[in-house]
Parts: sequence; structure tokens; C-alpha cells
Amino acid sequence: MILRQVLELFDLLDTPSANGKQITDLLKERGAHEVTVETVTSEKGSTDCITVLIKGSNGKSSGGSAPTLGIIGRLGGLGARPELTGFVSDGDGALAALSAGLKLAEMNKNGDVLKGDILVATHICPDAPTQDHYPVPFMDSSIDMQTNNEKEVDPRMDAIISIDTTKGNKVINTNGFAISPTIKSGYILEVSDDLLDVMTRVTGKLPYVFPVSQQDITPYGNDLHHLNSILQPATATDAPVVGVAITTEQPVAGCATGASHPLDVESAARFAVEVAKDYGEGKISFYNEQEYAHLLELYGEMKVFQTFGK
Repeated sequence: MILRQVLELFDLLDTPSANGKQITDLLKERGAHEVTVETVTSEKGSTDCITVLIKGSNGKSSGGSAPTLGIIGRLGGLGARPELTGFVSDGDGALAALSAGLKLAEMNKNGDVLKGDILVATHICPDAPTQDHYPVPFMDSSIDMQTNNEKEVDPRMDAIISIDTTKGNKVINTNGFAISPTIKSGYILEVSDDLLDVMTRVTGKLPYVFPVSQQDITPYGNDLHHLNSILQPATATDAPVVGVAITTEQPVAGCATGASHPLDVESAARFAVEVAKDYGEGKISFYNEQEYAHLLELYGEMKVFQTFGK
């Protein structure tokens, strides 16, 4: 259970004064080995970009060989102040990622040390702008997507879970969370059976998978439609990326307040923790390496889809 961590972090994040230092102090106190915060500013405002390292017993940060999992919380902002008062739906990605990080740090401090390193990255902005989007408004961000990727997609990450509120659409209609096919180097690969098994274990239900189009894995700013920013990390790395979408039955705007469901956030965070356990042990894989190698033999690289194209 990670509900305590979700509620504790929600209280810190659901305020106009939410900032990276508060989260840093909490995570360091609870067992995180390294926490870095950088305030990034643009003409749209500012945000605190935060990265958390929880070291594994055989992690690469200590000279080991176990793979490193990245857990990224994607969002435009935690709030849209002064236009709207309170924590917005879009903030769930950061809340889930940080809750998973807090749980993993506490586990490590208490003696449940995972084999691989874990890197958690997100940003904290209580007053982000909004933007028009169909069928419901999006949250905008104080920083552009390229900067966002530069701050959150760490080259040390061997695989990435990208958690994002994904409620403003008509293509995935369930309360809870859904995962994407694995995205790697411009390819949309098959859904990982291993991750589906973890999802079933965590939820006790049949797994949900959300559809991904070719446009969704291209960079923002190319005038193509994107479901949301959940798979934007895949444009900035060759590591496999899987989206974890926090979802609803009906479309809900990213800038809607009072729309966060703590049990859904908790289950997404718990999924991330369970993936972290198994990934460091080498028990699960995000994709079939032999199949991917054969794809490259047959069709060549697809990295053009990680760029702005022609």
C-alpha cells in the first residue's frame, strides 16, 4: 500500500507554495540517497525540476550491473493559479511518481534494498498556464518539451515508466490506469507480457492498454496531434519507454480541479514500485530483444520519428 505516501505528498503539492525544496527535504529524510532540484524559468513562468536517486544493492551508481529504472512523472503543472484554485487533474503524474519514489526510499532505508538503482524525475509547478485542446482543455507548461526532456530523461535510465494523467480523450475509458505498448527508438513495439502480468497482480483485474498512434511518439511542436505528453520521453532516449496513463471513464480536462482519485494514483504508483522490484532482478523485460533486432534487420532504424522530420 502506498496510500499514506500519496496523501502525504498531496498535502505538500496542493498549495500555491508547493516547491522542490519541500519535496527534497522529505525524500532525503525518508531515505533517498541523492535529490537534485533546479528551478527553470521561461516567459510562461517557472518550475522546479527534481530528480531522485535510490541506490540499489547492485546498482550502477555503486559499480554494479543491475539495470536502472526511470520513473518519470509527466505534467504541465500541479495547478493553474490564479485562473483556477487547487490541485488540477494534470498533477496526478507527478503525485504518482513522487509517491513511488517516497515508498522506494522508505523501503531502502528500512532494509528492503532493491538490486537496481531507481531514478525518479518530475517537476513541481503550482501555477502553470492552460491551452485549448479537443475534447477538453490541456494544461500548458512553464517550460517547453525539449527542456522538459532534458531535465527528466536521464541517460542512466535503462528503461522508463512515464506516468501521466490521460483523461482528456475518448480512446481509453476506464477508471484506474492503463499502459501503452513499449516505445523504442521510433518503433511502437508489442505490449510487454511481463508488464501486463505485473499490472494484473497490482490491480487484481484484467489489464488495460491504451492505443498509441505514430503521431504520439513524435516530438511536440511538429503540428501533429498527440494524445498527450505521456510518450514524449521516448523522443529523447533509445531506452524502452512505457506510458502509465491514469484514466477515467469520461473525458476530464487536465486543468480540472477536484478530479484526482487517490486510489487510482496509488495503484499507478504501486505498479511502478512492483516494476522496479522485478526489473532490477532481471525478472521482467520491457521488450523482446531478439524480435527488435529482427525488426531492425528487416526494416532498419525508425529514429526519424524521434525528430521533427523534414
